[in-house]
Amino acid sequence: MAHAKGDYSPDYNEKHRDDVHFAGAGEPVEDDMSWGKYLATRITTLKPPMDKVENPLTLLRLLSTKQWLFFTCSFIAWTWDAFDFFTVSLTVTDLAKTFGKTNTQISWGITLVLMFRSVGAITFGLAADRWGRKWPFVVNNVLFIVLELGTGFCQTYKQFLAVRALFGVAMGGLYGNVAATALEDCPERARGLISGMLQQGYAFGYLLATAFARGLVNTTSHGWRPLFWFGAGPPVLIIAFRLMLPETDSYIERQRVRAAGNAGATFVKEGKVALKRHWKLLIYMVLLMAGFNFMSHGSQDLYPTMLTNQYGFSANALTVTQVVANLGAMTGGTVIGYLSQMFGRRFSIISACILGGALLYPYCFVGNERVMAAAFFEQAAVQGAWGVIPIHLMELSPGSFRTFVVGTSYQLGNLVSSASSTIEATIGERFPLPPLVKEGKTTHRYAYGKVIVRDLKSQSVDTANEIQAIFMGCVFAYVIVLTFLGPEYKGRSMGAAHDHDFEEATGRQIEETDHDGFEKRHDSDDDQITKSR
Repeated sequence: MAHAKGDYSPDYNEKHRDDVHFAGAGEPVEDDMSWGKYLATRITTLKPPMDKVENPLTLLRLLSTKQWLFFTCSFIAWTWDAFDFFTVSLTVTDLAKTFGKTNTQISWGITLVLMFRSVGAITFGLAADRWGRKWPFVVNNVLFIVLELGTGFCQTYKQFLAVRALFGVAMGGLYGNVAATALEDCPERARGLISGMLQQGYAFGYLLATAFARGLVNTTSHGWRPLFWFGAGPPVLIIAFRLMLPETDSYIERQRVRAAGNAGATFVKEGKVALKRHWKLLIYMVLLMAGFNFMSHGSQDLYPTMLTNQYGFSANALTVTQVVANLGAMTGGTVIGYLSQMFGRRFSIISACILGGALLYPYCFVGNERVMAAAFFEQAAVQGAWGVIPIHLMELSPGSFRTFVVGTSYQLGNLVSSASSTIEATIGERFPLPPLVKEGKTTHRYAYGKVIVRDLKSQSVDTANEIQAIFMGCVFAYVIVLTFLGPEYKGRSMGAAHDHDFEEATGRQIEETDHDGFEKRHDSDDDQITKSR
């Protein structure tokens, strides 16, 4: 599965043109390589290629107007996807009071969204790869509008769970779509930076949700509901934005080739070829994304609850801490995504995870305003690793199924990690703290953020205090190991003319001249935004 640069004969490179190197590229696949030989390459291929990384402003100028519009639409949509998801995380306590449930029971609303997102990823991913990115994107956002409004009008706990489960289906279809829309036409030299910027829509959405929760939750007689009603508004504008844009050039090129024969039959053949050649890689991507999702949800979903319930943070203190943490996330994701163009995808992810593990203690146990510094750097590390993921998954994915594979691997990873917030809430509630009585109301408190704490008098270690450190430490270690063992195809071409799978499925050789023209169009002709419609 791996090979050092320069080990390939001209005949091999011609046969496997989808894996031809750019400068500093990753490692092509060799189907008949033994596991022993593959594992022996893991250390040598981890060595940073040290490609020249240009000034970020120079890289940003490489994008044409159309590519910027694709990125902007994708970034806004991904931002609002995160906003909608975190509306529940930020109102767990209020929802529990409304429906007469515990925080653990309400956290099932988070778990159900994560579980059902894989259904949306499969459904909308296949639709986007077959019929284009635009209309599945539009349907996704229409469902967001309906279901966010529906959440705000829920009157019972069962209604809440049902609506959030359906919401998970809608949310699941978006990630692969925005990654493909933003990145498959992106100039190769700018991929790392644009990937990091795109992924930070997630952190920006978290930041917006935190800010708007402060302004809309419990500021009217409707309690938490206005936050969800507000969340249904922006998708209307996002839909309008996407309707004014065409399909990506990469998708148009593939569809042109499919249209020369039976497009539907060709698409099915592409799927068979991809499954036959890449099934091991697809399993690896799901396992990797399970670790990444445990890493993000485990460090974020119940963090607001921990700060308010365990450490007694006020609403203002919580808002400031969350804003600082997400500024760290946006900084780390963008910077590490950018640096992955020089150091490589795997090396950058592993480095970020090591930093995140080192910061677990202050992130979870400092119970005053000084936790903001730890929160900034912890989320810089977590989202720094995530900043590499959009382009890493795109480069690993079979060309004809990028939306499906990127979205489904991400969401199946979410499915595996879907119980993370419920696990943390359940474990935390096994270790109650003294209740807080305010204005005649009793609030039960739990040690959600317990980490390794030593009793200075007895010098004994309370094992209960180790739980979260062990949980997140294991997650970081898991991601490091999986990333170390996995492949990397940095710099891989995303054009149809460099896709051997596509050639095998269509039964024809895609002329290099088609690919060259395709590259020139999407790199320089802004007027293609009109011609491609």
